[in-house]
Amino acid sequence: MTFIRNRWYIAAWDGEVANKPISRKICGEPIVMYRKLDGSVVALRDACPHRLLPLSMGMREGDNIRCMYHGMLVGPDGTPEEMPQVHERVNKKVCTPSYGVVEKFRYIWVWIGDQEKADETKIPNFWPCDSEGWVFDGGYMHVACDYRLFIDNLMDLTHETYVHAGSIGQKELKEAPLETVVDGDKVTLSRWIPNISPPPFWRDALQKDVPVDRWQICEFIEPCSVHIDVGVSPVENGDTIESHDSGVRGFVVDSMTPETETTCHYFWGMVRNFRIEDQGLTDRIKNGQFKIFSEDIDILEGQQISIADNPDMALRVLSIDSGGTHARRVIEKLMKVENG
Repeated sequence: MTFIRNRWYIAAWDGEVANKPISRKICGEPIVMYRKLDGSVVALRDACPHRLLPLSMGMREGDNIRCMYHGMLVGPDGTPEEMPQVHERVNKKVCTPSYGVVEKFRYIWVWIGDQEKADETKIPNFWPCDSEGWVFDGGYMHVACDYRLFIDNLMDLTHETYVHAGSIGQKELKEAPLETVVDGDKVTLSRWIPNISPPPFWRDALQKDVPVDRWQICEFIEPCSVHIDVGVSPVENGDTIESHDSGVRGFVVDSMTPETETTCHYFWGMVRNFRIEDQGLTDRIKNGQFKIFSEDIDILEGQQISIADNPDMALRVLSIDSGGTHARRVIEKLMKVENG
């Protein structure tokens, strides 16, 4: 196993879950989600407790879900409300597991492990995503790679020079020094690129072409998220790595929820604090991110195939891999703690 079970994982965007059941496999477990009449979200094992047909193939009735095989009506806690024979006594021992679920930061979070340990205070703090003065949007992709490869990718943005040459990549990324800091279970990798010409994406965001200072501050948030503080500011403003709010600033918000050992759910987006009322800009950034991240996915899925095809070879660690390497060490440490 390569993932930590006793954690909150993003299962869906808030807008993905409605009256019609939706199914997602998380950490190897199939889960069905739907909204009750009051709008709150239900998360159950996606298997009818009778003959194990996926409940996601059924339909919501009130706050319950009806299996479309023999008609068992399952309640939001996973216990039956009605048996296939309507006059038969309801057997509450025939039930399907339910999961702790919380809606926060525009995401649906599900607790996968021991349900008695579910604690809402342990949901990662995605503070910019619901703070005043910021606007947030994004999307979802299914990716055929180990979620840790995605973390490696996001904790080393040197790849932008080649993978994203037409949008956010530039040669100066290879020249700027990196600083990696480990503080408990948090890993931060910082890069400050002074006095450069802005790449196309940031030039358009700044709405002028002047020499800028650029920064990338990648933070690994266990168990599977990376937030990247990014932006540019005109050199004349005198911003620093510690204080950089005078230009255009945002956070790339990425979470890679494990599906299996070699597949994951990729929830991506950007939250920004400039021109927050401009819905057209929000849409353009979202469309641009989709194109950029599609380039990453081509690389990562190709890498996953190559790993399987070359079992006699190992991933090598260079200086640019420091952030991802430390993030993997945090994951390994927490898995050992969980497994005793």
